[in-house]
Amino acid sequence: MKSSTHDTTNWSNSVKVTVHEPGSVLTVSPSWLSPGASVTLKCEVEHSSAGWRFFWYQAVPDGSGSYSYELLPGSSNGTEQDSYIIHGQTHTAGYVCEAGRGDPEFYTQRSQPKFVWSGELRPSASLTVRPDSVQHFIYDPISLTCEGNSTEWKVKMFPDRGVVSRCSSWGMMTKSTCTVKSLRQSADAVYWCESASGEFSNAVNITAGTDIVLVSPVHRVAEGESVTLGCRLKTGSFLSNVLFYKNDKLIQNDSKHELTIPAVSKSHEGFYTCERTQGFADKSLKALTSLSGSYLFPVLLIVGVVCGLLIIVLLLFGHFRKTKGEIFSFLY
Repeated sequence: MKSSTHDTTNWSNSVKVTVHEPGSVLTVSPSWLSPGASVTLKCEVEHSSAGWRFFWYQAVPDGSGSYSYELLPGSSNGTEQDSYIIHGQTHTAGYVCEAGRGDPEFYTQRSQPKFVWSGELRPSASLTVRPDSVQHFIYDPISLTCEGNSTEWKVKMFPDRGVVSRCSSWGMMTKSTCTVKSLRQSADAVYWCESASGEFSNAVNITAGTDIVLVSPVHRVAEGESVTLGCRLKTGSFLSNVLFYKNDKLIQNDSKHELTIPAVSKSHEGFYTCERTQGFADKSLKALTSLSGSYLFPVLLIVGVVCGLLIIVLLLFGHFRKTKGEIFSFLY
């Protein structure tokens, strides 16, 4: 028989228990596209354990400066694999991921948007930079202009270590142009346009230097075209007696102030650097001149179609002559 009396103790100190919703971290490879290349997304869960299913989304600009998210094909029920491959990607795009498990299903926080960049110009959305170069001097002004099938644009930037920010944070947006009156060292970033209709423009990787920069084209150079790179001082003058490097290997050492490639090919793709030799050892920042063989495709396609039509015409003509001969033989 239980006793009706019982002993009591003092209450312990209270302990606050906080449950953190785990986050997802997305990585994208490669960061810069070659036309038609495959893109691999990989999603990692913080403090990961087994049993997660992964959901993959495309980030679509919503016109307000933020994004809406659309599930990628085959992702509505999640995937067991923590990676997802996108085939035939052709333009700049943003992606996010999240993971879920359990019944009812518990979800992680969505990852921060990550981007795959393309330098390809698109008629529906394009970014141009003035002056037309990927390298500029600190404290110089630049303008970034959006063009295409929209009347409302946002210009954004993504630094190497940081988060996406819009023009209003570091420049002045007027209609379709973002003006930066004075570049800072922190201006080193990828820049692009987003339209109110949900499209991304080509992306441009802009860097800011102090004393010397390599002047190189912003947009891709087609195979067979000529391209000229120059080494320019802060004063605006171009240097003579310049050393030019490709992927840190010396490729030109003479009195010329420019490096001219008369007919570029895929083999010319790489990182180019210039260095002045008049008693100084200042090197410019590295600049990527991106060359793409995809520009040949439309020409080859047209030539192929014309050749095909010509062959068909010749075959029909030969068949007609043969038939005509048989008819004449029959009549006579």
